[in-house]
Amino acid sequence: MEGNIACAEGSLRAGCGFYAGYPITPASEVMNHLSKELPKVGGRFVQMEDEIASVASIIGASWTGLKSMTATSGPGFSLMQENLGYAVMTETPCVIVNVQRAGPSTGQATKPGTGDVMQARFGSQGDYEIIALSPNSGQEMFDFTIRSFNLAEKYRTPVILLADAGVGHMRERVKIRSEVETIDRRRPEGDETEYFDTDRKDHVPPMPDFGDGEELLITGSTHLGDGTRDTSSFEAQDRLVRRLVSKIEDNREEIEDWEEMDVEDADLTVVSYGSMSRPARGAVKKAREEGLDVGFFRPKVMWPSPERRLREIGNNSEVLLAELSLRGYRMEVERAVPSENLHIYDRLNSLPTIDMIYDKIKEVVK
Repeated sequence: MEGNIACAEGSLRAGCGFYAGYPITPASEVMNHLSKELPKVGGRFVQMEDEIASVASIIGASWTGLKSMTATSGPGFSLMQENLGYAVMTETPCVIVNVQRAGPSTGQATKPGTGDVMQARFGSQGDYEIIALSPNSGQEMFDFTIRSFNLAEKYRTPVILLADAGVGHMRERVKIRSEVETIDRRRPEGDETEYFDTDRKDHVPPMPDFGDGEELLITGSTHLGDGTRDTSSFEAQDRLVRRLVSKIEDNREEIEDWEEMDVEDADLTVVSYGSMSRPARGAVKKAREEGLDVGFFRPKVMWPSPERRLREIGNNSEVLLAELSLRGYRMEVERAVPSENLHIYDRLNSLPTIDMIYDKIKEVVK
C-alpha cells in the first residue's frame, strides 16, 4: 500500500477518534482514506476551510477526550505554527503529519523534500521542545503513526510525523497489525486539580476532559497550575516553561530512536533520514562490499535530536550528511560534528541512486 494510506491505517489502530484537515499534495491521501474509514469505527471526520482551522479543530477535539490528528504539507504546516505553539503551551496531545515536498512556498507539490526539519523544531515562537519522527518506509508510516499518538498521549504534547513525498507516495508491502500497544493520557486521580503543574518525575500533569465536571481554564498565556492566567510574574513563566521543556528533555532516553550499521569501526559514517536514507543505506552496503570502512546512521526521531550519539560519531569518524535539502538537518549535524570532519551530499527535488551516493563516499574516503 501507499505510505500515506499506511499512515491513515496506523492512526486507526492507535485509536484516532477525530480528524480535521484540508487537501494538499502530497498528503491528501491520508485525509481521503480517513474520510471513508474513520466514521466506520465511530470517529469524526471534518474537512475544514484551511489548515489554521484544521489544527485548531484537533486541539479542541483533544480536550473532549478524543485522540486527534491532521495531515498537511509545507505551506499548510507553515499556517499551523501559531496553533502548534498553542498546543505546546496548553499541553494538548495531538498528531500533525507533514508529508514534506520541495519548497519553499508552494514549490513543487509532487516532488519530495525535507526542508521543513528546522521548521518542525523552531517554527513557533518562544522556548519549547517538540517531538518529531521521521519514517523511511510504508511500514514505518504505519508504525511511527502509532508511536506518534502514544508519545503525544504520554507526554501531553503535539507530535509531528515528519514524512516526505517519497515515503508518502511509495507503494510497498506493509504489515497491518490488528493488535498494537496503545497509550492513553493520564487522568486525574483523587484530589488532583492542578492540570498544568506537577511535581512528578516525568513532569506530565493529568488531563481531564471537557464535560467531566472539572473546572477547566485553558489559555495560551502564561498560567498557573489551575489554568489561571499570570502574565506578569517571573515565577509563573519560569516554572511553566522550564517544565514544558523538561518533560521532553528529561525523558529523551525514552523518546530518542535511531538506526545504525557498522558505525563502531567506520572511518566514514553516512548520516541520512527519510526517503533519502534508503539509497544512502544501499550505498553504505556497497561500500562495505568494496572493502571500505563505512558506517550508516539514521535518526528515526529527529527531535529531540540524537545529539549525544552524533557527537560521539563525529569525534571518531568522518561524517557524510546525505539529505533531500540544502539546510534541512545540516545545522543540527554541524552543531554536533567538528567542521573538519563533516561532508555534505545534498540534493533537491528527486532521490539519487545508490551509485550517486557511493561515488560521493569514494570521493570522501580516497
